[in-house]
Amino acid sequence: MTRNSNAYIKPELMACCGAREIKDNNVVIVGTGFPAMSANIAKHTHAPNCILMQESGVVDARPKRPALSVGDPCLNPGAAMVGNLLDIMGMFLQAGWVDIGFLSGSQVDKFGNINTTCIGNYENPKSRLPGSGGANPIGALAKKTLIIALHDKKHLAEKVDFMTTPGYIDGPGARERWGLPADTGPECIITNKAVLKFDKETGEAFLESCHPGSTVEEVLENTPWELKVSGDVHETEPPTEEELRVLHEILDPHHMIAIYEKRGYI
Repeated sequence: MTRNSNAYIKPELMACCGAREIKDNNVVIVGTGFPAMSANIAKHTHAPNCILMQESGVVDARPKRPALSVGDPCLNPGAAMVGNLLDIMGMFLQAGWVDIGFLSGSQVDKFGNINTTCIGNYENPKSRLPGSGGANPIGALAKKTLIIALHDKKHLAEKVDFMTTPGYIDGPGARERWGLPADTGPECIITNKAVLKFDKETGEAFLESCHPGSTVEEVLENTPWELKVSGDVHETEPPTEEELRVLHEILDPHHMIAIYEKRGYI
């Protein structure tokens, strides 16, 4: 079935929001799904010289289809380098070369802290989660992190039950007190309803824009803390014709991103 070239679904808008945060020549650690879509939209549009890295060790991958995992063999042909986990997380991330890292989690709080460890009390949790993976060092050491989350009171929290990955921890200066590099931390939370940016003076997220079809009132109602609203809050810019062309013709001709609609990103 041929897609309307001007039509888009919410996950595609979210991927475009992530792409717009990437600048030319940025070094970006990506995973699969939204991060890979976002980074490749940027690479095919306004940031052709950004360098994309997979945790698995692949640098500057040029896959012919969306990768199913960071170890998908489709990432290898044409890549600038096929190394290993230590190369990416040690040689690049710990050395301070990574400009942007994409993250997500089961809980994200107002300071951009992420929980992928447990829901409820650690000793007697309601559920155990898969743990950090590479999220903790990415959140700690990348110059900027972009967070993907569902916008509801289950996935957003005033305070996470367990801090797997640090955001601004408990406010300004906390990252530095814990020994993390200066001028690092979350840049935004991209949800299925809005884009939240971070006030660097307070460390708290605030509402920057609402996606088409969402309202400020709806966003506030679904946020479990007293979310501050930007003085120039506006509607999120829809995907451009060029962004949609790249998505529909190059990156995702089989519409694999639609799986995120079924997971609630609508």
